[in-house]
Amino acid sequence: MTVTGALTILWYALAPFLWLMAAGAALLVAVQGLAHLRGYRILGYRCPAANLAAIAVGLSGLWWIPLFTQSRLAYVTSVFDWVALLGALIGLTVIAWLLLHPLSYLLRGKSPRHA
Repeated sequence: MTVTGALTILWYALAPFLWLMAAGAALLVAVQGLAHLRGYRILGYRCPAANLAAIAVGLSGLWWIPLFTQSRLAYVTSVFDWVALLGALIGLTVIAWLLLHPLSYLLRGKSPRHA
């Protein structure tokens, strides 16, 4: 398979979800921007609950990613399939953390002096 063929398949697979990706990106940028305006610093604020919640969201992807793609976890048989699934789970965990960490800062009402 050529690179162009792989990109074409990827485009057709992602096309129905472009609106969801755009909405998620807009939400992520809005939460990050609002938190930074209120004094949030990514390395200066600690929230173990946000870390655990992001891991839980990432692990939940083992259940709902196959459902979302109308597949089954039993169909993940090759090494490439597992690498793709693990990449999706890691990406999901990182995106959840990037959303939950500043959101927890905003909900706790921390001022810049106490962060």
